[in-house]
Amino acid sequence: MAHALHPFLMFPGGGPAQAEEALTFYVSLFPGARIVALQRWGADGPGGAARAGSVMLAACELAGQTVYASDSPIQHAFGFTPSQSLYVKCEDEAELRRLADALGQGGLALMPVGDYGFSRLFGWVQDRFGVSWQLTLE
Repeated sequence: MAHALHPFLMFPGGGPAQAEEALTFYVSLFPGARIVALQRWGADGPGGAARAGSVMLAACELAGQTVYASDSPIQHAFGFTPSQSLYVKCEDEAELRRLADALGQGGLALMPVGDYGFSRLFGWVQDRFGVSWQLTLE
């Protein structure tokens, strides 16, 4: 039986390493959030010296949830997709709008903050790293 289930964000290879930058950004947005583990690829790992120092495996705590991440040393034919997103229940409208604004900087508003009938307020953004976030006020 599974011990635990956690989101895992794999930042695709071929471009700059982004996992550490993304996690650092995410923990800056959530009170009490923190990076709890960080292992780096060495020059002898996949990708060689070009990928040395990028994230092999990292974990952070965001709003009570452990999220794992890595920089893939391999170029894949896929990346993040909005069909997979992090769903955040916000405490109030100010928090939802703050998160939507911060996460949307350099990204894309997939559904601008508004009333879509299924929650009091909702926004769906794809951040500058390609990760999608659904923000709701129930």
